[in-house]
Amino acid sequence: MHKRLIPEYVLDTRIDGDERYLTMPGGAVIRELIVSIDDDLRRLAYSAVEGFKIPLTHHHASFQVIPEREGHCRLIWITDVLPHEMADQVHLRVVRGAQVMKETLERS
Repeated sequence: MHKRLIPEYVLDTRIDGDERYLTMPGGAVIRELIVSIDDDLRRLAYSAVEGFKIPLTHHHASFQVIPEREGHCRLIWITDVLPHEMADQVHLRVVRGAQVMKETLERS
């Protein structure tokens, strides 16, 4: 993730069993629980459980890559959070993350 999708947005990624640790610029570490990986569907579901800067009581997200025409695909990124009042802040981060992924993939 930190090398192929969002370099400089995430500095390092470490997997330990069903947990993924993302080191962010500034040193913050987000701990995520990997909920599901489905290679056939090209889908990853995860839950951020610790380390986010905004006050969330619940976070669950999934990525799914859908093949389209030759050489193209669509990424569907769904994120659910509580409390609802934090949705706008999370939305801004998701939009920025998607922009960085798109720019990175288009350069490679």
